[in-house]
Amino acid sequence: MKLKVRVVHYREDFWYADIDDAEDRQPDDPFWYADGCRTQSEAIRLACAQLAVLEQAVATGTVLNRISALSVAA
Repeated sequence: MKLKVRVVHYREDFWYADIDDAEDRQPDDPFWYADGCRTQSEAIRLACAQLAVLEQAVATGTVLNRISALSVAA
C-alpha cells in the first residue's frame, strides 16, 4: 500500500493534513487527518508521526481503516 500526505493551507491561518491511499482519486475519506494546525510545520510533523504509526500497524498485519469506518464503529 502506498500512502500519501496532503497538507493544505486554508482560511488565513490554519493548515490541514491528511493521509490517504496514493491511488485514491477522491480524497474525501482518508485514513487520518489533522485539522486546525497553526503552522505548516505542525501539520507536516503530525502527519509524519502518524505515518510512522500506520507503518507499524501495516507491518504487524493490521488492516487500515478509513475515517468513515471509525465513526461507524464508535
